[in-house]
Formats: sequence, C-alpha cells, structure tokens
Amino acid sequence: MRNPTEFDSTSSESTKYESIKYESIKSESNPNDKFLRRKTRKVIVGGIEIGGGAPVSVQTMTKTKTADVEATVAQIKRCEDAGADIVRVTVNNQEAADAIASIVKQSNLPIVADIHFNHIFALKSIEAGVAKVRINPGNIGSEERIEQVLNKAKDYNIPIRIGINSGSLEKALLEKYSFPTDEALFESAMRHVRIAEKFGFEDLIISVKSTDVQLMIKAYRLIAERTDIPLHLGVTEAGTTKAGSVKSAVGIGALLAEGIGDTIRVSLTDEPETEVELGKQILRSLGLRQRNVEIIACPSCGRLEVDLFKIVGELEEKVKDIKKPLKVSILGCAVNGPGEARESDIGIAAGDGKALLFRKGEVIRTISEEDIVAEVYKEILEFEK
Repeated sequence: MRNPTEFDSTSSESTKYESIKYESIKSESNPNDKFLRRKTRKVIVGGIEIGGGAPVSVQTMTKTKTADVEATVAQIKRCEDAGADIVRVTVNNQEAADAIASIVKQSNLPIVADIHFNHIFALKSIEAGVAKVRINPGNIGSEERIEQVLNKAKDYNIPIRIGINSGSLEKALLEKYSFPTDEALFESAMRHVRIAEKFGFEDLIISVKSTDVQLMIKAYRLIAERTDIPLHLGVTEAGTTKAGSVKSAVGIGALLAEGIGDTIRVSLTDEPETEVELGKQILRSLGLRQRNVEIIACPSCGRLEVDLFKIVGELEEKVKDIKKPLKVSILGCAVNGPGEARESDIGIAAGDGKALLFRKGEVIRTISEEDIVAEVYKEILEFEK
C-alpha cells in the first residue's frame, strides 16, 4: 500500500489528508440518540445540503429516454412522491442535451446531469440550469475539457461529482494495477481532485462505485480517511430488486454505520421510485432518516394467532403517503409482543383474535383483530410526539 499522503504516484505533488474526523449528529428517529458522522465540507445541490452534518439525502436516476420530456418529467414526479431528494438524468446525446432545460424547469427536485464521453453536453447542461454535474473521469477526456467544465460550473455556482466506476477506470490505472482495486479507485478520484484544485475548484462530491461490495467499501474508506470531501454512496449495477437490495443494503449500510456517506443511490434493475423507497429504508434502519411511518412486524411463527400478513399489508397500504416520523410495531404473539410493542410510538401485541394497543409504551385499550388496521390508522393520524 502506498503512503497515505500520496494520491498520484506519477506526480511529484502530494497532498496530506488528515485521518477521518467525526461529529455527533442527533438521530432523526429518536432525538435522544446521537451517532457519529464523518466530518466533511458542505456542498449545496439545488438547495439540498450534502455533507457538513446535513441529513443523508436519497438520490435516484431516471430510466426514460431523456429526449422524451413528458415521460421523464412524469418519472421525476413519481420519484418526488416516493421521497427522493435529488434526481440524476442522463445527457448522453444531442437530443437529451436539447431536452434538459425543459426538464429542469418542470422539476421540483434538483436535477443532476450525468455525463459520459462528451464534455460539451456537460457545458450545455450547466447552461440549462442543472443543480450538479456528474462526470466520469474514465471517459470524459483531456484535462483541457475538464477545465472547461469546472470553469462553467464555477460560473454557475454548482458542484461537480467525480464519479469513479470500477468498470470504466482509466486505461493507465488498469495497466498499473492489472484490475480494479480500492487503491486504483482511490487514485483515480484523487487524480481528478488534484486537477479540480489546480483550477481553483473545490465544490466537489466523490463516488467510487463497484459491483463488488467489498471493493466498494474499501475504496470509500480510503477516500473517507484521506479527504474531507462529501461522499455519494452506491453499489453500481447491483442487479434485480431482490439481489440488488441486499447488495446495496450491505455496502451502503456498512459505510453509513461507520459514519461514512452523505448521499446515497440504490441502483436496481427496477423503477427509480423503488430505488428511492429502498434507500429510505436503509436510512430508517440506521436511524438516519424518519420521514414516513415505519411499520415493524414480527417474522411470525407457530405461535401466531392472528392474520398478521393481511393486517400488515393493509396497514402499509393505508399509511404509505403519510409524512409522519413514527414507529409502529405489529406483533403477533404473547411472548415478545408486549415488550417490543412498548418500544414503538404505537404498538400492537396480538393473540387469539384480540390485541393490546400501546401508545408511547402504555396500554390504552384492547381491540378485536378485525379492528386492528382501523384503530392503528386512527392512532397514527392523531399521534403527537
């Protein structure tokens, strides 16, 4: 492993990055709890704060053809309804570059232009009003082209994400390391940080994504240890909803649990609103985000005496659009149910066709099985912290 102060062994220049520093942040799910987050500089993306102690934001990417403005805007609206903070849109051809201004004007969410190969599309996107540009150092081209993009971003006061991907590393780095490694991803990122700093540009976010979860975790740890730059977390090309959710939860969750990461995207072969919902679930599981009602249910076993699957399914459907940071437990047995129900804002401990209804840890009444959904829903609407 190279000296930690080196990020480009082909250059005589080197920059010393201090070891990772943390700050204490209050949990959104429980104000009495605090957790440690890596201390970073703050970057603003269309009014959304990233880093600097701001809440971890959730991103996704549209999957329509960008030139189809109507379809793209409709998809962005669905992502907004699902709770996305930021949406990335590919600007991969002239038709997309022509359409991006209209998309920006019609979106309530900040739009990030995703750029590969052609820096001219980055320049056009910035002029169109995007809130951030993501460039891939592996294919954006010469330093002169990068300088043009940085200068334009500086003129419009927007940040740049340096998006490193193990599948598109620069040829020189692949020759040096033989295959993608954490050091190779780190070196690619730092090489382009140096270029940005050379031209006086520091409004940066970094991602070092890979389909390999272990590689992704190691690469992000290197960046976290040696810079104060905010990090965009993700496992790239994670796969189908089932497999991709697991890989993303492991990779993104492991880093967030260490206090590393400022904004996330779950990449799935699925609709972008599904990515948003899963991203929010990852954050909720760590106490980092609590915008909606969180339903907690027991896995069920032979002790179950109510139709728990039906109850939970109906309740989730009824509360999916309620923007209220509550924990609701639906437990189906008398062994663990009462204790666990007391730990939530609203809880149910059910058994033999009846249930105890808890509010803030106290039993408030006994209800019948058929009334559980209606009674819990009523309590959610009326609940005050």
